[in-house]
Amino acid sequence: MTLEKIKRYTQPHQFEPLLPQQRLDELRRPARTVVERSLRLAGAAHPATIASLRELVRAMNSYYSNRIEGQSTHPINIERALHRDFSEQPDVARLQRLALAHIEAERELEQRVVAGDRPLTATFLRKAHAALYGRLAVEDRTTSEERIVVPGALRTEQVAVGRHEPPLFSSLPAFLDRLDVAYSRPLAVDDMLPGIAAAHHRGAWVHPFLDGNGRAVRLQTHCALWPLSSGLWSMSRGLARKRDTYYALLDAADSHRHGDLDGRGNLSEKLLWEWCEWFIALAADQVDFMTRMLDLDAMKARIAALITYRSTLDRRIRSEAIVPLHHLFLAGPTPRGEFQQMTGLGERTARALLSRLIDTGLVTSTGHTAPVQMAFPLDALQFLLPELYPEAATQAP
Repeated sequence: MTLEKIKRYTQPHQFEPLLPQQRLDELRRPARTVVERSLRLAGAAHPATIASLRELVRAMNSYYSNRIEGQSTHPINIERALHRDFSEQPDVARLQRLALAHIEAERELEQRVVAGDRPLTATFLRKAHAALYGRLAVEDRTTSEERIVVPGALRTEQVAVGRHEPPLFSSLPAFLDRLDVAYSRPLAVDDMLPGIAAAHHRGAWVHPFLDGNGRAVRLQTHCALWPLSSGLWSMSRGLARKRDTYYALLDAADSHRHGDLDGRGNLSEKLLWEWCEWFIALAADQVDFMTRMLDLDAMKARIAALITYRSTLDRRIRSEAIVPLHHLFLAGPTPRGEFQQMTGLGERTARALLSRLIDTGLVTSTGHTAPVQMAFPLDALQFLLPELYPEAATQAP
């Protein structure tokens, strides 16, 4: 389809409605449940444990967001990139650098939200794009068509995305201003998720950048959800696992109004509503999944299964580690001597066991005499957090 055959958007009223206006209670009820369950989730473990999990989820987000774009790298390669260990294969190394940039950008943007930035603004969307692409060298932000992506810069040419031609590039400021009017104001609790869902679609619809629009919008969505999620659950995980549906519903919500019963705007309110409904259900699924993962009794059983398995392969790992590891999950950083006492072993044996747990990454510490806390290494996730990040248990190519 040529650009001439696609309707050209030049006026902001052409992408109304920006929020569903009908059947709002059918969105608000499940949205309220997600909010309540998500806020409870943040108290499921010690803050130090939550912080460790948050770093794991952040790495996972980079994997899934890039996988959505068909440019993912293996979780093991992401882990290596975090230690500045890059592959000798140029294509793999480039994807490693992209994943690392995503992780660092997400961390920076979260801090902006904590400092008071409003994430559902056009300015924040541009910051998200700049935070990601500003961390990449020119060769890593050059498209397959040899176009250089400028961090945070609005596109200066017309593009087509499948069936959709986004607004004329010269009209982008007006469309972005309209996004601000619709989404930047504080939302009532029950309206947060519908608003975030709608902003995700309409931000992608505007397509403000030459490239990287999907990644920037997902970073914005992650940050908009931060006050609820605390970084503990991931929409990118859900979107990647339902990638075809994600793209199909985004595409459907691009559609024009279907008759007089389909709202009063130029675009379909019914299909925007269906997108929001699906987005909220996906958020609920991610919250419920992580709630199951962090259940205290279930975690103790999974720690026991992990230690039992590893003790059959490594005689330096002992079943006496189960109780103190569960304590770390619950209580956070613990003095080394206290951890060793909880094993019930002799001093020398307990010290050797703790040393081995640190060597294998299950326990971490900032120094030789500093307290210890629980960690979540990739090779333990199939036991500790099954199905959270199953790709991490596979072998890197």
